[in-house]
Formats: sequence, structure tokens, C-alpha cells
Amino acid sequence: MKKKLRTGLSMIALFALISQSTAQENNQEIMQNPLLKEWQGPYEGVPAFDKMEVSLIKPAIRKGMELHLKEINQIANNTAEATFENTIIPMEKAGKELDRAFTYYGIYSSNVSSPEFRAVQKELAPEISEYSSKISQNEALFKRIKTVYENSQEKPLDSAEQRVIDLVYEEFAMQGADLNEEDKKRYAEINKELSALYTKFSSNVLADEENYVIYLTKEQIGGLPESYVKSAAKAAEDRDQQGSYAVTNTRSSMDPFLTYSTERELREKVWKNYYSRGDNNDEFDNKEIIQEILKLRDERVELLGFDNYAQWRLQNRMAKNPENAMDLMMQVWPAALARVKEEVADMQKVADSENANITIKPWDYRFYAEKVRKEKYDLDSEEVKQYLELGNLTQALFFTAGELFNFEFTPVENNSVPVFHEDVKVWEVSDKNSGEIVGLWYLDPYARQGKRSGAWATTYRGYTKLTGEKPVLASNNSNFIEPAPGEPVLVSWDDAETFFHEFGHALHFLSANVEYPTLNGGVRDYTEFQSQLLERWLSTDKVINQFLRHHETNEVIPEALVAKIKKASTFNQGFGTTEFLASAIMDMKYHTTDPDKIDPAKFEKETLKELNMPEEIVMRHRTPHFGHVFSGEGYASGYYGYLWADVLTADAAEAFAEAEGGFYDKEVARKLVKYLFAPRNAMDPAEAYKKFRGRDAEIDALMRNRGFPVPENSETTED
Repeated sequence: MKKKLRTGLSMIALFALISQSTAQENNQEIMQNPLLKEWQGPYEGVPAFDKMEVSLIKPAIRKGMELHLKEINQIANNTAEATFENTIIPMEKAGKELDRAFTYYGIYSSNVSSPEFRAVQKELAPEISEYSSKISQNEALFKRIKTVYENSQEKPLDSAEQRVIDLVYEEFAMQGADLNEEDKKRYAEINKELSALYTKFSSNVLADEENYVIYLTKEQIGGLPESYVKSAAKAAEDRDQQGSYAVTNTRSSMDPFLTYSTERELREKVWKNYYSRGDNNDEFDNKEIIQEILKLRDERVELLGFDNYAQWRLQNRMAKNPENAMDLMMQVWPAALARVKEEVADMQKVADSENANITIKPWDYRFYAEKVRKEKYDLDSEEVKQYLELGNLTQALFFTAGELFNFEFTPVENNSVPVFHEDVKVWEVSDKNSGEIVGLWYLDPYARQGKRSGAWATTYRGYTKLTGEKPVLASNNSNFIEPAPGEPVLVSWDDAETFFHEFGHALHFLSANVEYPTLNGGVRDYTEFQSQLLERWLSTDKVINQFLRHHETNEVIPEALVAKIKKASTFNQGFGTTEFLASAIMDMKYHTTDPDKIDPAKFEKETLKELNMPEEIVMRHRTPHFGHVFSGEGYASGYYGYLWADVLTADAAEAFAEAEGGFYDKEVARKLVKYLFAPRNAMDPAEAYKKFRGRDAEIDALMRNRGFPVPENSETTED
């Protein structure tokens, strides 16, 4: 008996030693890889961007996944009865090492990509998908989650806990946790295949952006603003093409070129390069990839009992179903088409008066729209740009944040916080009254090779009470063309609005006041609302009078010019609304149609024809480079969300406009922060909006805002 006991004790000791040894190995591996290490330095730790190396990414992600899966298995195999405290809270706390590794992975993916990283990304994509499936399809884990959820239906938890378990249970159910073993296996296989396709799609688009650069001679720069010419010269120089001028294949370069260049043949070439990304019938062509994505998505949701992908995707969105989303879009579509017809007629009239002897084509739209703008409103976009200097606009962001959120922004001394590129600047964000540090704000403003196009916001660390209330680390990323040395960065009115828009996302991160990490997420057709709303402060008197100053004379933008801008605010809304809606409607059509009947090129062409798409306009994002939809699933069946959010935006803006203090009314601002920003996803969006506005949102404000006729019997967005 004693011998048996000693043997048992020896085995326990052996297991303890093995466990201790494993823990030591894990700690050693973490300490050796800076991408896994706990963040050090000021502000309770910041990412070690100065320690980033592509070679470290793969081992960091793999180790992070391994450690997170161990934590998940411990939770799943707990023999105690499942409760919120022993199941959901540990899940909310788990995966810290992997979160840190994914921060660096995201930077490489979006900001500083390279062929070396893209090879790593391609290799890791299926592994990440497999890791995710191991969690979402962990039967023992889901059983515990289901127990907590079912118990909460009988005996509700407090509001925050209830919201978390509702969201967690819903997400697991949506990811196939209730499927039988055979279907689970196929579900995981599909996810793995999709992850590889998403990576390939994104890489192809980036390749076409990098490969299609047009170099101009001095004789070919007619009409282009001086600031653009200088930036194009620098872009050419950066590519070892001294003496030339580079038009890169990105929106920030394409858009102004098409607006101002007098070289029609070159406009056509630039236009075709940009809108043909992923559609050049070469090794980077995306059409077959799109077919595969659509078929796999459809097969996957069929396993879950849904008729189509959009039906599955929208079940937990504000729209609830594809029909509601389509109804909203089709309320606006006829008015947009009618306005395009008017805009084209105006442009053709100008072209005829100049004896141009042309019929307006897509590559002419921006060019002649600018001429009409000058003629109708005496508004010169280039004149407006002289008052939109990036440094001043940044200060305008800070002022707005101070007035509405009581935030103060202070520049962080160079080199005191690591950054991933010399272009990146950092500010400390604090409460104006208490001085308490809220977080850091990173800004990566310029376009460069390896950085994806567009503008976006992200967060490296969010705020939750559960994880220790550490300062938020928020980031904004733009693609302004870097100026020549000593030259200012002058941007268009549209780009200035986008700058405010993305800052709205950052403020949403910075103002979060939630208990659990799950509540820091968002609802896709709602999260664009807060950022779209912030755009409205660009045109407020306080911002105009303080920050819209001439970059040379420092004179405030003249009242007469401001009046012209406001008078022309609905100008070109036909173009803007139609190009957006075409993409949003196509997104919904792709995901409500049998994929076996879809040939992407043919389907795009035929569907747009059925919609009476004007020949002079193309989708904002054509199918072969529609990254929102085909490089991942964030906006798939969800691109309509920008319009849904804009209904809320227009309605909420009228709440400020009607208030005694206008857009700076203290009481409305208080409700804005309390109900629309701070809760994140801790409150149902429809409920949150109703608390702010006192009613559901109505489409009327949106139609007025765009200068469209208000439809009779218009409905609210909360169906």
C-alpha cells in the first residue's frame, strides 16, 4: 500500500515537474520574441514597434495561438458547473499574448507590407482559420456557454453580463457550434479555404496598385495643381524615376488627377488602371477567386439552415435582414439616378461650349464636374485646398474632441514612444478637467509603397474595466500624398471630411466605457454612424474661423468662399450617392443570388444594366478589387451600412442643429457621449439611438441633406 502511494506521489511530482518545465519553456519563448512580450514603457505599456521584424511574425502568431488554445481548453474542461464567473470571464481575459502578436501582424498587413510578409501571411492564413475553428467548434466549451446562456434566460444577469452572454452565445451559434460533427468538419474546412482566398485577393489588389504606375513628362502635367505636381515628382523620385511625375494607382493620386488633368487620353489611362485592379486577366486577377468565395460562403451558411449568406450575416445587424437593407437603398436609388442625369447634362453643356467634341465618359466626370462647380457656384476646389492644411486640420480635430468629449491632445516627445515608421506621430490624450490620461493617438498620414490605400482607424488596446482600465491606444491611418520637403500638405474638402470621419472612429475607441472586451466590439451598420456624424463639425463656424486658414498668409477662409462651399454642399450628390449605392447593391445581390449562376464580370455588367446604372459612372469599388467584401467578411453583405449609418447621421445632426447651442450644445453633446459613443456594444444600437434622440431615426433628414426629394410615407431605419 505504501509502495503504491509512493508511486502515485511520484507520478504527481513528475507531472508537476513536466508542467513546470512546459511553463518555463513558454515563458522563455515569450521572453525571446518581442512580439509576444508584455508591453513595457510609459502609459502602462506600449507596442514595441521598434522591435518589429517580419521573421518574428510567424513564431509569434503560432505561439500565441498555442497559448490561447491551452487557456480555452482549461475553461472547456472545467468540471465545475458552468457559470458566468468560471466560463465567460476567463474567456474574456484569455489570449493576451496572441492579441499582442496580432497587433504587429495588423501593422504589417496594412501599413508596412512587403513581399516577404505577404509570403508569411499566405502561410499563416489557413493556420489562423484552423485555430479559430478549434475555438468556435469546441463542443465542451460551447456546452458551458450554452448552459450559462440558458440559465440567464431563466434568471437574467445584470445588464452588462447579460449583453455579453447573449453576444457570445449568438456568435458561437452563428459559427456552427451547434452543428453535427460531419458538418462542423466541413464548416472548418470552408473557413480555412476562405482565409487563403481572402489573403490572395488582398495581395492581388496590392500588387496591381504597386505595378501600375504612370510616369508623366513635363509636357503632360497640364492643369495639375502645383502641390500635386511637386508630390508626383517626389513619388517618381522615390521610385528612381528622377525628372518624371508619378501617378500612383491609389485613390489619393487618381482622384485629383482625374479632376484637374487636361490630358484626356491620360485621364482615361489612369481611370482604367485604377478601376481594373484585380481585373487584368493575369496572375493577379481576382474573378475566379470571387467565384470560389461566393460558393464557399453559400455552402457554409447552408449548413446552418440559411437561404443565403446575406440572411445569415444580417441577423444581428440593425437592418435584421437583406430585405430591409435593400428597401432603404431602393428608396434613395431613383433620386440619385435622376440627379446624375442632371449632372451629366450640365457637364455635357460645358464640354459643348468649349467645342471639346466629346461625349462625357467616366474619366471625364470629375474633370467636367469641377468645371460645372466653378460655373454654377463659382467654387474652385483648388482655391478651397489652400485653406485645408493638414496640420491645421489636425488641430481642428483636437478642438472638436475638446468641445464634445473634454479631451486634450498633447504631442508625445519624439522617440519616447516606439513607432513603426518615421511618418507616424503620437499624441497623449487626457481629460481636460482632471488631467487623467485617457490614451494615446497615433497618426500615420502618408501614402507609401506597402501601405494599403484608403483611410482607416484601428485600436491597439481598448478600454475595459475587466482588463484593468489601461489607457486606450488608438490609431488613424490616411493616404495623403507626402509633399516635397518644405511644402505643406493641402487636401481637398472631401479628404478633410474623411479625416474627420476616421477620427470619429478613434474617438469612439477613446471614449469607451465598458465592462468586458466583448462589449468593445461593434455592429457593422451602426459603427460607421459615429464617425460619419463627426464629419459635420468640419463645416461649423468655430472650426472654420479658427483652423481653416491660408497656408501662406494665415488668413481665415473668406466668408464668401465658405458660403459657396455650403451652397454647393449638395453638388455632385448624384455621382457620390450612385457610385456608393452601386457597390452596396451589388454586394447585396452577390450574397442573395445562387453563386452557381454568377460569373463576376457578367453578373456585375448585367445587374448594373438592370438597375439602369448610368454609363458615365462606375461602382465606387468594382467587384475585382472590392476589398470591403472579398478580402474578409467585415463588410460582406454589409457595405449598405454606410447608408444605414448616414440615415442616423443626418437625423442626429439635425438634433444638434435644432439645439440652443447648435453643434456645440453641451446637453446634446453629453447625450452624444453617454449614449452613442461610450457604450460601444454594451447597449442595443436601436435602443441607444432612441435614448439619444427620443425617437427612431427617419430617412427624411438624409434626403434633405443630399438635396433629394423627401419620399412620401418614408419609414424609419429601425424595422
